[in-house]
Formats: sequence, structure tokens, C-alpha cells
Amino acid sequence: MTQNAMLNFIPLIIMFVLFYFLMIRPQKKKANEINAMRENLKVGDKIITIGGIIGKVVLVKEDYLVIETSSDNTKIEIMKWGINGTYKKNTDLKDTEEE
Repeated sequence: MTQNAMLNFIPLIIMFVLFYFLMIRPQKKKANEINAMRENLKVGDKIITIGGIIGKVVLVKEDYLVIETSSDNTKIEIMKWGINGTYKKNTDLKDTEEE
């Protein structure tokens, strides 16, 4: 009877392992890459925020940074967790989720 009960748990265990390798592990890897990108920002990098604001980094602090958003020298303070990705050119957006 106990051997039959053990056989009933095998599909559940296999589904958990598949779920881990197909869902949880890639999501953790992506989160680590995004955190590394946010920690390695420096003055002069061009970024795009979660809200879609595009700007150039002017000042980097521990938890936040200041970006310049236009030619009028408009400066905005944003938290690091609000950064979605970096880009090189105006038309070449580089989303961290694609890497």
C-alpha cells in the first residue's frame, strides 16, 4: 500500500521540477541581471524608466539617481528600482528582459 502511495506522488514531483526549471529559475536569473544593471549605472548612461521616461544619468546615489530628461536640463530624481533598461541610441532601445 505504501509503494502505491509513493507512485501517486511521482507525477507531482515531476511537475514541481518542471515548474522550477521552466518558470522560477529563469525569473530569478532575469531579476539578478536587472539588479546588476541597476547597480552598475554610472554618470552619462542613458536609461528608460518603468514609466517610459528617457533620460541621461547625471548623479548616482545609493538608492536613487538624478536623470536629465531634455535639452532644457530638466532633472528628475528617481529610485533605482524604477529603471527598466539602458539604451545606446535614441532608436536602439535595449530592454533587459531580452538578454
